[in-house]
Order: sequence, then structure tokens, then C-alpha cells
Amino acid sequence: MVQESDIKPHTSSSRQSTKSTSVESAEDRHCTSIQSFWNFAFSQNKVSGMELCPSPLGLEKEYATLFTTDSLHFLHELISTFDEEVDEILQLRVSKKAQLDLTGDLPSFLESTTHIRRDPDWKVLPVPSRLQKRHVDIGDLAPCDTEHFIKALLSPAQGIQVDFDDGNCPTYYNQIKGIYNVFKAVHNLFPNVPHISQAPVLMLRPRAWNMVEHNMMVEGKEAPGPLFDFGLLMFQCGKALFEQKSGPFFYLSKVEGYMEARLWNKIFVWTQQKLGLPLGSIKATVLIENVLAAFEMEEILYELQEHSAGLNCGIWDYSASFVNKFGHRPAFLLPDRHKYVNMEKHFLRSYMDLLVKTCHRRGALATGGMAALLLPEDPLSDAYRRVLASVTRLKLLEITAGVDGFMVYDLNLVEPMQKLFKGHSEGDNQLDQLRNDVTVFPEDLLSMPSGGVTLNGLKYNIAVGVLFINAWLSGKGHFFYKGQVEDSATAEISRSQVWQWVRHQTRLEDDGRVVSRQLVTDLIKELIMDLSPHCGSVRQRLHTAAKMFQEVIAKRHFPDFITTYLNQDHTFLSSQNTEPLQALDKDLRRSKL
Repeated sequence: MVQESDIKPHTSSSRQSTKSTSVESAEDRHCTSIQSFWNFAFSQNKVSGMELCPSPLGLEKEYATLFTTDSLHFLHELISTFDEEVDEILQLRVSKKAQLDLTGDLPSFLESTTHIRRDPDWKVLPVPSRLQKRHVDIGDLAPCDTEHFIKALLSPAQGIQVDFDDGNCPTYYNQIKGIYNVFKAVHNLFPNVPHISQAPVLMLRPRAWNMVEHNMMVEGKEAPGPLFDFGLLMFQCGKALFEQKSGPFFYLSKVEGYMEARLWNKIFVWTQQKLGLPLGSIKATVLIENVLAAFEMEEILYELQEHSAGLNCGIWDYSASFVNKFGHRPAFLLPDRHKYVNMEKHFLRSYMDLLVKTCHRRGALATGGMAALLLPEDPLSDAYRRVLASVTRLKLLEITAGVDGFMVYDLNLVEPMQKLFKGHSEGDNQLDQLRNDVTVFPEDLLSMPSGGVTLNGLKYNIAVGVLFINAWLSGKGHFFYKGQVEDSATAEISRSQVWQWVRHQTRLEDDGRVVSRQLVTDLIKELIMDLSPHCGSVRQRLHTAAKMFQEVIAKRHFPDFITTYLNQDHTFLSSQNTEPLQALDKDLRRSKL
């Protein structure tokens, strides 16, 4: 078994190792010699063409464990090999969006890839046994939260979405701490935690292509965030996961088309060759979180045939992508999401049905979204029964659609949802549900639900947007509000809707008022007044978050991602600390504000 003390930074041409049978203490972790640290930090700059910022305070040993000379050479080669292609796919996104805007066209199934969709013979390679049965995974788990991560490893869930994306705030501290915690789990260094081969399978979710790592420069450019995450995880954990028949398995976020899947496939092939792993060792589930990707699902599976673990369908990032791509068009006005948008609406049900049919036709797994609701503490309360009934109804919809699994955030929902899945399906998965009854046309995927905008819906979206930015400024990627977890996906749909409603001067159903910047400003002031008693010393941060939200919803041109906007903002960059938001979280978790 690998011990943390076996892995040392290279301070000379020879590698020294000291074996230990125990995990280092917290005191050891925080008492690394400052002189040794600076010597090590200096040694990193000897990797030609790479600059790496020194360790965040308190993570010197974690930093030294992860950033060995070998791992840095690997990262340099990985990033420099694919950097131009990353830029190309980001430019392709801009080009596609400009083409849609200039022509007024709508997306459709591609004529150039008709032969792929019509060929009945190709299938993805079967997934390993550990992926065959994943009825209930834990979602949105930021691995920098050590306590939550360990609880998940001890849970009866079949998998864990180890999230460096939607549920995580990508501070340097969080990325290093999170990847290090994955390292500890994979190498069985957490005491009293199941062996990695017996623990819930780790589904590693690196950042999406829109994110960069500010703390690493490669050949004079900031490193792409997903390559930083993926590269470190593979170098430090890939072989061990493969040897234990427990990975390496990934989620790929915010893929917008098959060309992006092709790039990921090239990265997988290159990485496996470099690390001496067999072709097809890496398996990845692509999250279909963008309306354009919904028209290229078969092509995405085709590009990842040897490496596919299937596709995933969600609701809020996907819905927000309509505003991203078509939000300036009146025909695509998205109504109040709480009152009029759910997976039973035609455009979302068509998307889910098509995803299941596409996956199962090609032998791939289809997974559903995450239940964000939190179970109240008292299992005998009416509130507990209402929440459980609500989650049950929505997840039963996914099971009957043929999904092979889904996610929950609350660990207390794992066992009830596993029982639900077992009671309404047979076997490890539902790959035999081919859904030949489903036929989906472009207009099915593009039909907006009817409905208007309510004052409550506007207030809720404002609250989620402001509080998400507030969480990011505190170094957290999610928070609790009114009985559920909120992350970048719900922040994305919230700020998207407010931007769109202001842009189209939409009128409220309640009293006919126009949704304007002034109305949003007034409602933000009300929100701040309501939250002030819960804020204590973080009141100024909340005011800063409110101002940033006002900026983003008033932009002339829609910012593609709220996370990109925040990640490039000087206010966030200058506020990267670990000050906890626990006091505010505790009050908001079941707030009736």
C-alpha cells in the first residue's frame, strides 16, 4: 500500500522515500519547515516553461506530495500538447454562437454525421463491473470538504461525484486540498474508511473548458483548469485506481459538441500511453448540459467509444444554456423556473427520453440529475414526509424513463432512493429499456414551456445569485437555502433568468410591474435587509456580492458562464481565503426568508 511518506518532492537527482504505516497528523501537516518549502517551491521553477505559485498557507505538505518534479513534467507535457486545441474548441464555441446570432438559425441534427446516427452496428465498449450498478450516487461533493468526503466514503451510495466543478469553488487552496483528499482515498490513507475497491466508486469531475488555473503558467499562458485537475488526478491516482479495478472514471462537464468529445478522447489516449495504462482504462460520463450538445449525443458517444461511461442529463445548466444561446430572442423567453419549469415539461422530457434512447441503443449508461432537496432532521415531521414525497415523485419519473441511476446531495436520501430504484426496476441497470417508443424532433427539444414571471420567482433567483457569489467570495462552491443545496448550476439558471427578464422587460404576473434593473436593485436591497441579522462579520462581503450580481445581470452581452465571470474578477481573485460561511449557511439552510 502506498503511504503518503513514500512520496517526496525531488530535491536532488535521486528519490528518497521513508516508509510509514500511519497517516500523518494534522500537526505534521501544518509544521513543514518554511525553509524546506521555499527550497521546494524554487525547485519547481526548474521545470522549463512552467511557473507554479507557492503553496497556500497550511498546505505545504499536500503541495509537496502532489507537485513532484515528475508530476510537473507530466503536466507541462500534457498542457503544452493540447493547449492549442483547447483554444480552438473555445473559439469554435464563439463561432457557432455568432453564426446562430447572425443567421437567426436554430440547431438541428447534423447532416454531416447522418452516417453515424444511421449505422446500427457500432456500440461503446462495455463498462467495468464497478460501473454496471450505480443506482444512487452522491452529487456535488467538493472533496476539499474532508469531513463530508469521508462521510460519503462511509455511505452506502454506489458512487460519488467528486466535484471540482459545479459544487466547488476553485481557489488554489480548494484544488490542492481536494486533489490531495482524492489521493488519500485512492491510496487508502484515511483511517477507518473502506478500501478504495470497496468504497463508493469515485467519479472524478474536473473543471469545465471555460475555467483556467491562475496559479500555473505553461509556456507563458495560464493552464486550462480541466487539464490541471485531470492531469494531477491521473498522475497521482490513475494507476492505483486501475489496479484496484476502481477507475479512473470521470465526469466531463459542459461539453457542447462532438468535437469537444473528440479532444477529450485524444487526451485520454495520450494519457494512457504516457502512464502505461491499457487503451480504454479511462471511462467518462459526459454531462449533456447544453442545448447544442443535445443534438450531437450519438456523435459524442461515437467519439468516446472506447472511453464512454455514458451520458448524464440534468435540468438547470441545460435550461440556462437556452438563455446563453438564444436568450435575446423573445421566442425563447424562459418562464419562472419554480412554477413552470421541471422535467415533466415537453422540452426537458424530450431531452431526457432522447438521451436514454441514444445511450441504450449504443450500449451506454444513461444517468439522471441530482436531487438538491435536504431531508429535515425529524423523520416523523410533515416536512420530512413532504420532501421525501417530492424527491420520490421526481426520481420515479427518471426511473420510468429508463435511466440507469441518478444522484442525491443529502446522504440521508441514499437508502430511500436505492429502495425506490430497486422496487421499480430489475437488475443492475436498465440497458434493456431501448425506448423504441421515443421519436424526438428538433422542435421537441426547442419548445419553450408556457408561463410567466412571478415576484416570488424573481426574488428567489436574485437570492440564489447573490448568495452564490457570496459563497464564492468565501471560498465555497455551494450553500444551503430554503431546504436545498444551491450550486453553480442553480446560480447559472437564476442569473440567466433575471438577465433575460430584464432584457425583454417582462411583466410580473402578480401586479404587472416591468422587471427592470431598478426593480432588481430594489429587491436586492430588501434581500440584504432580510439577511443582515444572519450575517454578522460577513455583511460587507454580502454587499460586495450584491454589487457583482447587479453588474452581471445588467451586462449588454450575456456572460457565457457565471463561474468564468467570477473567476476572472479581481474581487474574487483578491478574496481567495478560507473564511467559513458556516454561520450564514446554518441560518439559511431552512430559512423562511
